[in-house]
Amino acid sequence: MMTNTLTLSQIVYHFAPTLTLVVVGLLVLLLGMLFPRMYRETLAAVVLFGFGIAVFYAVQNWGESVVLFHGMIVVDKFANGFACLFVIAAGLTLLLSIDALESTSLLVSEFFMLIIFATVGMLLLAASAHLLTLFLGLEILSISLYILAGFRRNDKFSIEASFKYFLLGAFASSFLLYGIALIYGSVGSASLTAVAEAVKARHLLDTPLLTAGLAMMAVGFGFKIALAPFHTWAPDVYQGAPTPIAAFMATGSKAAAFAALLRLVLTTGMMTQAVWQQIFWVLAVLTMTVGNIVALRQDNIKRLLAYSSIAHAGYMLIGVIANNELGSSALLYYLLSYTFMNLGAFGVVAFLSKTENELVNLNDYRGLAFRRPFAAVAMAIFMFSLAGIPITAGFMSKFYVFSAAVQAGHLWLVILGVINSMISLYYYLGVVVVMFMQKSESAGEELALERLPAVGLALIIAVFGTLQLGLAPARWMEAFQDLARSVM
Repeated sequence: MMTNTLTLSQIVYHFAPTLTLVVVGLLVLLLGMLFPRMYRETLAAVVLFGFGIAVFYAVQNWGESVVLFHGMIVVDKFANGFACLFVIAAGLTLLLSIDALESTSLLVSEFFMLIIFATVGMLLLAASAHLLTLFLGLEILSISLYILAGFRRNDKFSIEASFKYFLLGAFASSFLLYGIALIYGSVGSASLTAVAEAVKARHLLDTPLLTAGLAMMAVGFGFKIALAPFHTWAPDVYQGAPTPIAAFMATGSKAAAFAALLRLVLTTGMMTQAVWQQIFWVLAVLTMTVGNIVALRQDNIKRLLAYSSIAHAGYMLIGVIANNELGSSALLYYLLSYTFMNLGAFGVVAFLSKTENELVNLNDYRGLAFRRPFAAVAMAIFMFSLAGIPITAGFMSKFYVFSAAVQAGHLWLVILGVINSMISLYYYLGVVVVMFMQKSESAGEELALERLPAVGLALIIAVFGTLQLGLAPARWMEAFQDLARSVM
């Protein structure tokens, strides 16, 4: 691993994905101020072009492993892989935002800038080699999302979602910061490398101070990932936030928090201790069960997807508990799959939005297959994938995660995960039944929609990703194992 002997140009080159996004964010804000009548589609094109450059540099740096800024940032395959994932999530979110409802209020330069800086926060989280960088990345992400959740300023539900997310997010951040302080007090450094060396040399995992610090950080991550019992904010916030932002929070934000958690767990070796395995074991089962049971009673699609998101966080946690190479790579596979299938499901809601309102009640979807067959087929694919039905990305994700848990000896955890997957079939397939097998109360009425090429393109990309990861998993899994090895 290269260290602090780099020249300025080398540092800029290795840090280029993040720097590119920062420059594009500021450029978009400046363009919005200087040319307030600039077409929103032009601003979106500038942002998407910037995303493309960021991905290009991430791919160029793929094989590198470099420590930057005196050990604060590490650029390795893990960080570059996640950078690509975050940019994909942000790009699809941007496309979803160009719909009939949201384009009237969201598409201003500040909105684009906040999406970009939220992505910058995600990149910092995945590349953190120091606990303070981790905290900085989390706060950049969180503050951007607090504002984005309340971006519909005339919608009381959006304002409520923003305020609730801000209060509970601040609560979570305080836990995280207090945990960092305790770890620093225990080890004498907040560098992840120093923490790892101290844990190995002095067996600090047995000391109360470090244990308390890690527990505080676990609570903070629990809020961010929406693990039960720290999940209560998620349904209200997802329901009130603009649909593309809810999708972004459920996928990109969750992936970033899992990236940071995985790096912390692998560095400290937490999962080598039985007590930490038991704590995360209980959290995983509780999260899966609460998410799936409560989702059964939801009539609002966005709340259903919110509880579904909570349940999937439980499945993903199984990959962390497995604590082996297959578990880490399975988690990465799961996060990419979940980005496509969940963004796609929210994308159908955005696709069906009218200028006046959005269709979020289950009754609105009755007979959708006969009125909007493209949207219905796309939603069916996403529901099948979220349920874990074969040939979709969701099936392979669960297969790999459960296989990793069996390999690590957590057979009962897998059994409970499978039972939860069977429960989830009821509400996922319920949406499909409503769309294809029930008639609309307004039968004969055409669902008037505006042309939404950007949202349609996002749905096509999401469908392709969902099926591609389900039909050709081996090549992707090989790449993810390579990423996982870079941090183990």
